[in-house]
Amino acid sequence: MPSFAIGETDFLLDGAPYQVISGAMHYFRIHPDQWEDRIRTARLMGLNTIETYVPWNAHEPQRGGFSAAGGLDLGRFLDLVQAAGLHAIVRPGPYICAEWHNGGLPEWLIEDGTIAVRSRDPRYLAEVERYLGAVYEIVRPRQIDQGGSMILVQIENEYGAYGADEAYLRALTDMTRAAGITVPLTTVDQPTDAMLDDGTLPELLSTASFGSRAEERLAALRRHQPSGPLMCAEFWCGWFDSWGEPHHTTSAADSAAELAAILAAGASVNIYMVHGGTNFGYTAGANDKGVYRPIATSYDYDAPIAEDGTPTEKYWAFRDVIAAHAPVPDERPAARIPSRILETPLVRALGLVDAGLERWGAYDTAPAATALGSPRGFSRYSVDIPHGGALTVGEVRDRAHLLLDGRPVGVLDREAHDRVLALPAAGELSILVEHLGGVNYGPRIGEAKGLIGPVRLDGEELRGWRAAPLELTADEIREALDARGTALPAGAPLGGPVLLGGRFEADPSGDLHLDVRGWGSGMVWINGFALGRYSARGPQETLYVPAPVLREEGNEILVLELRGSERLTARFAAEPRLGPTEF
Repeated sequence: MPSFAIGETDFLLDGAPYQVISGAMHYFRIHPDQWEDRIRTARLMGLNTIETYVPWNAHEPQRGGFSAAGGLDLGRFLDLVQAAGLHAIVRPGPYICAEWHNGGLPEWLIEDGTIAVRSRDPRYLAEVERYLGAVYEIVRPRQIDQGGSMILVQIENEYGAYGADEAYLRALTDMTRAAGITVPLTTVDQPTDAMLDDGTLPELLSTASFGSRAEERLAALRRHQPSGPLMCAEFWCGWFDSWGEPHHTTSAADSAAELAAILAAGASVNIYMVHGGTNFGYTAGANDKGVYRPIATSYDYDAPIAEDGTPTEKYWAFRDVIAAHAPVPDERPAARIPSRILETPLVRALGLVDAGLERWGAYDTAPAATALGSPRGFSRYSVDIPHGGALTVGEVRDRAHLLLDGRPVGVLDREAHDRVLALPAAGELSILVEHLGGVNYGPRIGEAKGLIGPVRLDGEELRGWRAAPLELTADEIREALDARGTALPAGAPLGGPVLLGGRFEADPSGDLHLDVRGWGSGMVWINGFALGRYSARGPQETLYVPAPVLREEGNEILVLELRGSERLTARFAAEPRLGPTEF
């Protein structure tokens, strides 16, 4: 069988020096029918390896319900990587960051707040061991020394930026080896002395994450680790977008120069991201360094391979750099073909508060969403107020839409640090709370969503609440519209929160780009597939619609519009519009 090992200065493939030229793409951010295409496009850029994270919360949304089916079929993804003639690197966490909801940690693990994550807490380690065991059942037979193509496995993720517990890292390492993983094990940290010291163990290969000053960062890594191969395991060639911020881009020429410096130094590299993909559904994460910033739906990342799978200027620049150091196939991927331009009316509507989707529970005081099962999408609250006055909330996580007797009266937004709203009169107060991304980096990972009390009116805590989780699925919305929806008049604007539905015809052989300009904020489903959130705050102005989602005829579009829309049509643009690069 082939072998892969760590040498004095290089990786060794069957005993010979080997420079890993890898790119990150996440199977869980790509429609599974498009995996093969994205892998092929990466191979044609000159890569010899594909790297992926593994998101625990996607694979095990309920404790004990681990699944690797459909779009989570890690084994099939790794098999496609091998079939393309490429090696694979797997980073199973248990924490992955990745701008992914809660950094990949499942809600059920953290909802009671007593388990210390990313630590030696025995309860945490027991759950991690069970999770890693399930992942390694998939990974183990696909290692290179067992006939597969997998060459490296990472332990934890940027742990030096979070903690300094060697015993915790050693427990993860022991679990990994006990599960039959024999390939070399790595860690990754930003190349500062403190992070490199705290984030690894002597028996693990340290790698670095950076996007600039390659020579300086590689030198720092070498000072920390005098022998073994140098590797930038996250070469940041772009960046992610957050709602309300500009679309991030980096110079193709500057990024290519940094890549050239890494390869010229003889170091290995993993381009983060070679193809970013999409935060479909409710999967996007958030950052909070004093101000909460939820991640956008597009995870294009200004990567060499765009969100829709097409090569960019950066792709060709990187391909030229790689060709100076390694063989690059003669075959070239096709350029983007403009998508079909369509417009279709949204013909049915139903106010969300009238849809009857809640499973209400009674509570004395307003509960956090952990009491409701930590739903991914929304939570809903209702209470009778005896008079108007100043409503105050301890904290909203993450955006609350308030209605009094069914009429919108305001919004409390976590990003604006909103805590107070004036209510005009007595009545039934209904509060719909959007659960935006779970924080994926830093000490606020795993925090509760919903209303974080107390909730008071003129200083007196409100009591006698009803509350309910509200995940919102396409099936629920469709059934509600069929049962209670009303026909929409053509052309008139519409306020929210409201459920909308329509149908359209499209050629399923090509992708579409849903133009959300003129809409407020909300969610979209096409043929039951959750495209993700949209927001008039930008930056992105289109949502990516993968071709495999479409049907020959009778395509269904469902929309949850939370604020209001100035048009009641769904438009599809010729190409993606990810927004301005400066505001």
